This record gives sequence, C-alpha cells and structure tokens, in this order.
Amino acid sequence: MEIFSYPEQKELAKILIRPEVDYGNLFDSASEILNEIKKEGDSAINKYTEKFDHYSGKSIAVSKKEIKEAESQISIELKNAINRAAANIKKFHAEQLYPVKKVNIETGIICWQKSVPIEKVGLYIPGGTAPLFSTTLMLAIPAQIAGCKEIILCSPPNSNGKINPAILYAADIAGVKKIYKIGGIQAVAAMAYGTETVPKVYKIFGPGNKYVTAAKQLVSLDNTAIDLPAGPSEVLVIADNSANPAFVAADLLSQAEHGVGSQVILLTNSKEVLNESMAELEKQVSALPREKETREALKESKALLMKSMDDIIAASNYYAPEHLILLSNEAEEIADKVINAGSVFIGHYTPESAGDYASGTNHTLPTYGYAKTYSGVNIDSYIKKITFQKITKEGLQSLGPAIKIMAESEMLEAHKNAVSVRLKS
Repeated sequence: MEIFSYPEQKELAKILIRPEVDYGNLFDSASEILNEIKKEGDSAINKYTEKFDHYSGKSIAVSKKEIKEAESQISIELKNAINRAAANIKKFHAEQLYPVKKVNIETGIICWQKSVPIEKVGLYIPGGTAPLFSTTLMLAIPAQIAGCKEIILCSPPNSNGKINPAILYAADIAGVKKIYKIGGIQAVAAMAYGTETVPKVYKIFGPGNKYVTAAKQLVSLDNTAIDLPAGPSEVLVIADNSANPAFVAADLLSQAEHGVGSQVILLTNSKEVLNESMAELEKQVSALPREKETREALKESKALLMKSMDDIIAASNYYAPEHLILLSNEAEEIADKVINAGSVFIGHYTPESAGDYASGTNHTLPTYGYAKTYSGVNIDSYIKKITFQKITKEGLQSLGPAIKIMAESEMLEAHKNAVSVRLKS
C-alpha cells in the first residue's frame, strides 16, 4: 500500500483516484455476442458456453434432480450457515415493505402511492474460482419478498455441466424455480432478450467481471433495466487510536483478496496505528491462499495519515466507498456524519464479512464512487411505485382554476381544456 502523511485537502482527488478499468474493445466484443444471441437464441448460447466454459452439453436448464444432488454434496455445517444467513436477510428486507397510505391533499383530493413488484427479474451469479452462493441469497430473497412473479437465475457451469452445489442449494431455499447453466455475456443476453429456453426478464441483477458489466450496460440501453453500475469491490477503513491493528489489516485484506481492480483505503489520525497496521498487513497477507491476487489489489491501495477526524470524514464522504468500516470507540458518532457509502460497519466487532454473508443487510452495493447517487440492492430495487389520485367534483371545482392558469401559461391549451370541459358540465 502507498502511504501518505497529512495530505492537503486539494491533493485528495489525485490520491484517492480509483484504478482504471480498461474496457478497450470490450463493448464491441460484448455487443457482437449480444446481437448474435438476440438473433439465434439457444444455439448461440450453446456455442459460447462451449467456447468460454468448455461445456458442450445442450441442456441449459437445471433439473430438479440436479438440485437434489447438489444438496447432498454440501456439508450440514454449510447448509446450517446458509439457512441462518437466509433467515437474517429475509428478516431485514421484510421490514422494508411499507403499507399504502392515502393522503388527503385538500378537500376532495386524495393521492396515494402503491408499490408493485417487477414481474420478471433475472439474477446473475458468478461461478469460477469464487462461486458467490451468498449473492444468490442477497438477490433472490428480496425478489421473493417483493412478490416478483418470475425469478430466473443464471450461473456458469463447469466443463461437466454442473453449477456449484452451494449456489443451487441457496437458490432452492430462496425459492428460485428456474435456473440455467449460462455464464458471462451470454447469460446477460439470454435474460435480456429471451431464447427458446430462457424467459426474457425486465430487470437484471448481479455482479460479474468486466465482460458481464459491459453486457449489462449495453442491454440497459435496449429496454432492459439493471440493478446498478458495478465495478471492482472496495473498502475504506477509518481507524483511530482505539483500533486494533490486526482488525484493521484483516478488514483491508478481506476486500483486497478479490484481486486486480479492487482497492482498499485506510484513513487514520494515529501514526502508531498506521505503522502497526501495515506490519500486520504484511504478516496476514503472506498467510493467504490468494496472496498473489491480494498483492495485486494492494498495489492500487492507499493508507492516509490525517490530522483530524473531521478531515477523515470529509475524505471518506468524497471517496464514497462501497464498504465503510469504522474502527473507533466513537464509531456511532462518526456514522452520523456519513453521507456517501454503500454500507457502513460500526465498531470494532463489525467486520465487513458480516454484511457479505449473514448479518441481514444486502451486499450488492454501488462501487466506483456511485455511492454518491445510488443505493445498494433492497426491496425498492424489485418494485416500481405507481401513484394514484382521485378528485371529486368539489375538489376539481376548487383546484381547477389553478390548473387552468398554469396550463395556459405553458401554452398547453388542451391541458386547460381537460379541466374546463369538466367544470362547465
């Protein structure tokens, strides 16, 4: 990690710059695959699944038998952990549903808003070296709670045509009925356009590599919504003199192990904590199975020694991290001043890993500074809100003149007339 001591505020924009994602000709390549699948459906899916995942089978859909087999392939301990996480995620997200409330605006004028679930949603779950079965829970459970009628899931198969068994188990307990052995750009295309086997959806959720990200951005221009802009994972740790350097290092490494493109940031006002945390970082990283990938992320990471907590909070809000960890005895007071972050972890015993897996909050969060304008995935991500209004004869008699003069001032005579004909009647 690169270390900066007492940087000036004007230097932060340069210091806290994120690693650039080189898309090169990626959008052209992704567009070519998307268009081919849009035209040719399953045959193009099979072609690219064989090319990228080395699975040549023609069976795209996961059968009930395969789901049952998957359940037998994972340990009781993992099942229990997944079930516990699922219960916590369900409990937290269920509280995000709000009843319809009718508002009496004026005499004879009532307005209200109703939440309506998006009918068809698609979930993309990465496989490969880090199969994200936890993301299955994070995406499928809120979709179920919101009431989406059709939930489909795509995840890449191995060369034997098998999806990671923990992903299948998590999908099953989350109530997903339609699961497909498709990864990467071809999965996004299948869900966006539909094929002979895969239903078309209205909104696509889920993380992925830069190929998946590019494909999602492209289909979002073609009548399919996506959850949020996604980039490499990141964490910012705020640590004062009460922080345990071992905790600081562990929290930084928990995100750095995602590898190239990921970035971790440490902000502290304690030189001692900074030095001891860097020593701990080196000690812990050397023991990680993913040491090589982690060190790649650390090359793009920064540690800043700052003068005051006010400076630290300002820098954090400027950076707008995906994950923000507050290692301080004053963590709750600091949390009150946070305005830009995807998810906040308060206190010495709240590691980011808890939110990734089992505390109940959602781990699908805005990265790359988008926490300034986007929320993480929640129940609202799966619903659309329709407004209603009901005006009585008396209400229109009262409000009508104001509507007419506003429409007339905008030179929209038909708008005015829609009120006038009613008042005349």
